[in-house]
Amino acid sequence: MRLTSFTDYALRTLMYLAMNRDRLVTISDIADDHGIARNHLTKVVNHLGHLGYVETVRGRAGGLRLGMEPEDIVIGEVVRHTETDFHMAACFDKSAAACAYSSACALKSLLGRATDSFMRELDGATLADMVKREVPRKGKHGAVPGAIKAVPVKITTVRRKSA
Repeated sequence: MRLTSFTDYALRTLMYLAMNRDRLVTISDIADDHGIARNHLTKVVNHLGHLGYVETVRGRAGGLRLGMEPEDIVIGEVVRHTETDFHMAACFDKSAAACAYSSACALKSLLGRATDSFMRELDGATLADMVKREVPRKGKHGAVPGAIKAVPVKITTVRRKSA
């Protein structure tokens, strides 16, 4: 099953906020660190705010923080709130025309069970589970501060001979 970018960004945002609970985070922080368009991320954050997952603090020193404890945010619920549909095939869409194979086809049942298994796995995980490993915090553009030492390099320029 493939999740939409909206859901991907929602999960990344929640994880980012969970890993930065000691401070308020801006949309620009998340957008810059993940290479996400700020305008699209704003829509995601607004949706998460309406659902209670994110709180916003207005003002010059404002920003975002989690609206719930990470242990109380179930990944499956977030996915259900951010995905528009789970139609893995046309036969799942009740508004679509009936499939010619529907009387003999077991595909819909198989895909339905697969979707249920997928969601059951997500329902068994919380945001706290997603961030419980000690992961080095990344700086701008994904760099891990102090992970790589800078090595001085001498840059030389070589000029080509004219023909």
